[in-house]
Amino acid sequence: MKDFRNKVAAITGAGSGMGRALALELAARGCAVAIADVGESTLNETEALLRQRNVKVSSHLVDVADRAAMERFAADVVQIHGKVNLVFNNAGVSVSNTVEKLSYEDFEWLMNINFWGVVHGTKAFLPYLKQVDEAHIVNTSSIFGVVAFASQSAYNASKFAVRGFTEALRQELADTHIGVSCVQPGGVKTNIVKTSRYYAADNEAPTKEELTRTFEQMAALTPHDAALQILRGVERNRGRVLVGRDAVFLAWMQRLFPESYPQRLATFANRIMRRN
Repeated sequence: MKDFRNKVAAITGAGSGMGRALALELAARGCAVAIADVGESTLNETEALLRQRNVKVSSHLVDVADRAAMERFAADVVQIHGKVNLVFNNAGVSVSNTVEKLSYEDFEWLMNINFWGVVHGTKAFLPYLKQVDEAHIVNTSSIFGVVAFASQSAYNASKFAVRGFTEALRQELADTHIGVSCVQPGGVKTNIVKTSRYYAADNEAPTKEELTRTFEQMAALTPHDAALQILRGVERNRGRVLVGRDAVFLAWMQRLFPESYPQRLATFANRIMRRN
C-alpha cells in the first residue's frame, strides 16, 4: 500500500504507545482512523489529539479478548466509515514470572489479549477487507517472538504464536489484494512494562519500578519512531518488519546461534552492565 490517503485504518491498543503513534501518523497522512482500546481515559486522550487532524475519527471501547466485541467493532467501523483498508492488531500486555510460579489465570489473561486478540481482529475484519481494492493486516508480535528469555515464557509463547499465525496468513493471502505484515519491535518506550503483571523471582530481584526505569533507559525508540518504521514496512508490503536496531541484532543472533544465543546474550549483557 503506497498511499494511506483516503484509506480507513482500525487500530487496537490505540490508547497509548505505538497504537496512538500509528493513529496520529496515519491521520497526518490523510487516513481516517477507528481507534480502539480497553482503557477509556487513555482512548479519550488519543481521540482528542486526533480531533486536531482533518480526518474522520471514531473511538471504540473494546476488549480484544472478547470475540463478540471485536466482531461488533469491525461492523461498527464499516458502518461509520463505509469501509476499512488497514487493520493494526496492536493491543498487548506482559506478565513476568517463572513457568513454575506462573498462574493459569495470568497465562490465560495474557494469551487472550496478545494472541486471541490478534486472531479475533484478523477474522472479524477479513470479510470487510475483501470488499476493498487495497487492504493490509498488520499483526504486532515482538522480537520476543524470535528469541526467548527466562521469566517471559507466557509473553514469548504469545508472540511466537502471533508470528506463526501471521506468516501462515500471509501465505494464504499471497495471491490476493490483501497484504500481511508481522511487526517485531525491540525496545520501544511504551507502557507495557509499567502496566505489566510482574512478580519478583526473589528478594534480590528488581522491583517493578526499578524494572520500568531500566526499560525506559534501554528502549531506544519512541513510539513515533516505531510507527514510522511500521508504516514503511506496510508501504513496501514487508512480511516481517523488525523495528529497531536491537530487534535486528537479536534476530541476527538467533539466526547465527539458534541454540547458544541465550548464553551469548547473557555474556553481552554482563559486559554492558560492567561498563555502566
